[in-house]
Amino acid sequence: MKLIVGLGNPGKEYENTRHNVGFSMMDYYVSSKNLGQFRQKDQGLFLKSKLFGEDVVFLKPQSYMNLSGEIVRRYLDFYKISTHDLLVISDDLDLNIGNFRLRPSGSSGGHNGLKNIELHLGTNQYKRLKIGISNRKDMDTKNYVLGKFSKEEVEQINQVAIKVEEVLDEYLKKDFSTLMSQYNHKNR
Repeated sequence: MKLIVGLGNPGKEYENTRHNVGFSMMDYYVSSKNLGQFRQKDQGLFLKSKLFGEDVVFLKPQSYMNLSGEIVRRYLDFYKISTHDLLVISDDLDLNIGNFRLRPSGSSGGHNGLKNIELHLGTNQYKRLKIGISNRKDMDTKNYVLGKFSKEEVEQINQVAIKVEEVLDEYLKKDFSTLMSQYNHKNR
């Protein structure tokens, strides 16, 4: 069984913001596969399904992003899922919009949601799918990540969502190193 987590902040005011791109990717995937509706449980919106012979739990934590770790931990424990089978989808300031990167583990890179997950898991050894949102050095980082995408950026993010659907399909079928070899070189 695998747990795929999309990070974001709950609430209408955060919809379609750069920081919520993890939620957006999750919503696109679940919708495109006609998997049904997310249900509320234990501070998370979740959906359990079987895809490509694999049981999968999709999760959108409903605390603020910087408190996501406790919810991720509870879902891992409840479903008895190893951190080895956890994939977290988040925004990344260091990648340009239109790009994404798969990582088997590593530093939070200053991302508060990832920092909190690491704190509650006691490790940084979990898989990530980082979605580029670029970085505006001329703006306050908080205002930038909580800002909405421009029309042009929305088009780029929609193209990324199509690729992410393919990546998630392949994630459920292949080992992660093969997946990284297949997709990371295409995203420079």
